Amino acid sequence: MSVFLVIVGLALLVVGGDFLVRASVGLSFKLKISKLVIGMTVVSFATSAPELLVSLQAALDGVSDIALGNVIGSNIANIGLVLGITAIISPLAVDKDFYKFNWPMMMLASFALYFCLKNDGILTSLEGLLMFTALVVFLFILIRNSRKSTKANLEEVDDALAEVSNFKIVMWLLIGAAGLYFGSEWLVEGAKQLAEAVGISDYAISVTVIAIGTSVPELAASVIAALKQEKAISLGNLIGSNIFNIASVLGLTAIVKPIVVNPETPQILSTNIFWMIGFAAVLIPLMIIPKRFQIARYKGMLLFGAYIVFIYLTLK
Repeated sequence: MSVFLVIVGLALLVVGGDFLVRASVGLSFKLKISKLVIGMTVVSFATSAPELLVSLQAALDGVSDIALGNVIGSNIANIGLVLGITAIISPLAVDKDFYKFNWPMMMLASFALYFCLKNDGILTSLEGLLMFTALVVFLFILIRNSRKSTKANLEEVDDALAEVSNFKIVMWLLIGAAGLYFGSEWLVEGAKQLAEAVGISDYAISVTVIAIGTSVPELAASVIAALKQEKAISLGNLIGSNIFNIASVLGLTAIVKPIVVNPETPQILSTNIFWMIGFAAVLIPLMIIPKRFQIARYKGMLLFGAYIVFIYLTLK
């Protein structure tokens, strides 16, 4: 049964990712905003839903280490696994807005999470509210700035999607979100059953199996976007998802119930969160050296290799 859930979950995630990408491109025409912004809002909200549900349920059940492990593990997977594989499939050109605005926000959110947890071992409701408010302000500025460069960001979009009706876009979004939601639910449940069968701890499950499971929507959406040459959506989706995971997923979860660091899992603050910050930080030198503003295939292989090392050390 667990293998069946994994297979069906993966299939639903791939279909859901395809519909979300199509709807996102259609929306970028309708709303006259850049593909990068669509990737960081619509796609990121939908693909962050699994992390939100898993983290919220874990916090309510009093298993905060799963909530934290899920988000930290997902952020590591988004760059090491998803960006790595996406770049291997198709080298990614990096927009200058990435390092001027989007990357700094991702680093700020990562450090804010570290200092909030390191301070007293708790992510309080107030801290969660501040994180979510910062996300709303970030999205407002992002959308406002994008309207000034709409033409440049839409040059490579399939013009046929400009004629798509509003009804079809809404249906694509609903189908995509449903596919990602149910696919993630079933994949995580199936993967968790398999992991428990071989004796892996809850925290190890959260930072590896569940994190990979809830990152599959990002992988599906990004790989499909890369294959269709929608590279702005691909990169925007990944960076947006990492920001959403911290500011939205943990922010909203903490508002509902403060997240406490489990003393029995010190590796959350001593090791894993530094892996998350490290994967985010290394994107800048990867973009600059040696060919500027491009994440080439071999750089994708380096990211993917580093992720394999992380998984090995975590499970070991």
